Amino acid sequence: MSNSRFLLRAVLLVVGVNALTTLALAQATQEAAAPMQLPNGWTAEDMQAMMSAATPGEMHKHLAGDVGTWTCKTQMWMMPGGEPVSSGGTSKVTPLLDGRFIMCEMKGEMPGMGPFNGLGIYGFDNVSQKFVANWLDNMGTGIMNGTGELSADGKTLTWEFTGNCPITKKPMVMREVETVTGPNTKTLEMFGPDPKTGKEFKMMEIQLTRE
Repeated sequence: MSNSRFLLRAVLLVVGVNALTTLALAQATQEAAAPMQLPNGWTAEDMQAMMSAATPGEMHKHLAGDVGTWTCKTQMWMMPGGEPVSSGGTSKVTPLLDGRFIMCEMKGEMPGMGPFNGLGIYGFDNVSQKFVANWLDNMGTGIMNGTGELSADGKTLTWEFTGNCPITKKPMVMREVETVTGPNTKTLEMFGPDPKTGKEFKMMEIQLTRE
């Protein structure tokens, strides 16, 4: 076989392989772009509802505005009218799951009780149209669950958390108010029931400044 024939066959072989590869890629792209087969009885509207529920929106962007490391100055009241106890700490907020949630890791010192470590997961439920959260820390063994609503001006997020009172052994509701006071400052106030009277009082206030 002459060199020219050998070269011609080699060229044809390369062209053929490239053509087959291009055809296979085009077919795979078409298959990937094809709509997913709906389960029996489902409509396109059902699938759209599922997709809308899973897609982050403006309220998730609002939560993402808290991402960063914050310095905390805390005051706590053990009883109505009592003297506050002061402490300090940090709060680190990071995004989770492609912006659908944020995680808050809080560290500090609980006067008379030692180091404090808390962890919260915050999100916005597109279905219920409410902010949602879970909170747990090393000062208890329960998990508090909360829902929140944002004010019209976007500066105040009011939460209602439910948990169990260790003294009364009954469910209790705690109210938490987050107020934006500047681009890198905000205030967090927590209100809860006095276990002896059941009346709400201010239990904690945290001044937060982003580093």
